[in-house]
Amino acid sequence: SFYPHSPTIRVWLKRDSGQYWPSIYHTMPSSSSCMSFNPETRRLSVGMDTGSICEFVLSEDYNKMTPARTYQAHQGRVTVVLFVLEMEWLLSTGQDKNFTWHCSESGQQLGTYRTSAWVSGLQFDVETRHAFVGDQSGQVTILKLEQDSCSLVTTFKGHTGNVTALCWDPVTRVLFSGSSDHSIIMWDIGGRKGTAIELQGHNDKVQGLCYASHTRQLISCSSDGSIVIWNMDVTRQETPEWLDSDSCQKCEQPFFWNFKQMWDSKKIGLRQHHCRKCGQAVCGKCSSKRSTIPLMGFEFEVRVCDSCHESISDEDRAPTATFHDSKHSIVYMHYEPTTGNLLTSGTDKVIKVWKSTRSVCCV
Repeated sequence: SFYPHSPTIRVWLKRDSGQYWPSIYHTMPSSSSCMSFNPETRRLSVGMDTGSICEFVLSEDYNKMTPARTYQAHQGRVTVVLFVLEMEWLLSTGQDKNFTWHCSESGQQLGTYRTSAWVSGLQFDVETRHAFVGDQSGQVTILKLEQDSCSLVTTFKGHTGNVTALCWDPVTRVLFSGSSDHSIIMWDIGGRKGTAIELQGHNDKVQGLCYASHTRQLISCSSDGSIVIWNMDVTRQETPEWLDSDSCQKCEQPFFWNFKQMWDSKKIGLRQHHCRKCGQAVCGKCSSKRSTIPLMGFEFEVRVCDSCHESISDEDRAPTATFHDSKHSIVYMHYEPTTGNLLTSGTDKVIKVWKSTRSVCCV
């Protein structure tokens, strides 16, 4: 596992005792901000606060790291770096609001794209050459990359906060986005033409997303230390759009801005709410109940109208996620599919390796 310690890069190896111990380290000219490691080539790409990307090649025994190349990629802090072996491309984003891609063989910049806000999430689909870019405005942009140019495909806007993490599954062709608004959105790009399904299971900013394709589980973590493992091998339902109405769609009493109906009926206007299951605009009296709706992504209890509450069975309330406490404020997460291990690092400067995503246990 690799972890940046300002201003050094350290390599940790698992010893025969089962414990991780530092192997080698390299002193960096400035603080490291992000990194990408490719096990096949043992190429380590490290983004810097200065805007440059330093590349290293590690020896087979991981006891030596050799500087290979430095890319002058950005004018500000590098936020995400991603090496794509199949294309021999190095993708990166920075606080200068530029998305760039370099040829990793020649070191030359191939192209750049100006984003509307600085990017905090980046994923790439090799088959279609689509780059998924999540930024601080809460928007996800899809770009089609060519050798030296790119074009805008579409944009998705579903978060009320900035995008903090992206995860792409090329098999099911589903993109997951996490946000500071505590939510995760599942964008079904392949099969259902951009259908958006919300996952509500965090009480703080989502910091990381990983997808375990062999078990069809989404793993998410947040800055309050919680790790949520979502079962994605279920048929999930899209949350309904909230309907507009000047009066409660159940009892027909006016909402407080509907002055005409208030005057005509001689009734005081009520506050508007929305049922999370049907999306209808309802008053507090007609939506006094709460319920979980796991197949809609609501693992916590949310407001539902009285009629929807009656229609939700105990089977409908069966959880589709499990919750775990990492006991530190997570800032970074990485999942290794070959071992099933999950790595988290926190503001406490502690790295934790979790043995299994089904039975989470720290070593």
